[in-house]
Amino acid sequence: MAAGAARSRGRPYNSAMSYYERHIFFCLNERQGGEACCARQDAQAAFDRCKARVKSAGAAGAGHVRVNRAGCLDRCAGGPVAVVYPEAVWYTWVDERDIDEIVDSHLVAGVPVERLRLPPEVGR
Repeated sequence: MAAGAARSRGRPYNSAMSYYERHIFFCLNERQGGEACCARQDAQAAFDRCKARVKSAGAAGAGHVRVNRAGCLDRCAGGPVAVVYPEAVWYTWVDERDIDEIVDSHLVAGVPVERLRLPPEVGR
């Protein structure tokens, strides 16, 4: 395809901009042998909730938000975990209200939810 010919929903492709404004990646990894993992903490339900909420807010798609599945993000001790890019904000949550707050505040309005941020020292 010729340079400049790629288009997104009728808009010319701009290589200086990301295709999505934000990505959120949910760890859905399941470890064997009883090891801590996000899959055992109902991360799939949080992913499903987030995806539905982003869509219902009209924030899904090119130029907006993409909700993605991820394998292990290697921060199992803080699970369940998700990370939002390009800001590189790591989250953990307890329930659906927390997911709703991440969607409404960060993914839609651009304001990270400080109380749900995963501390930087938490790893595997």
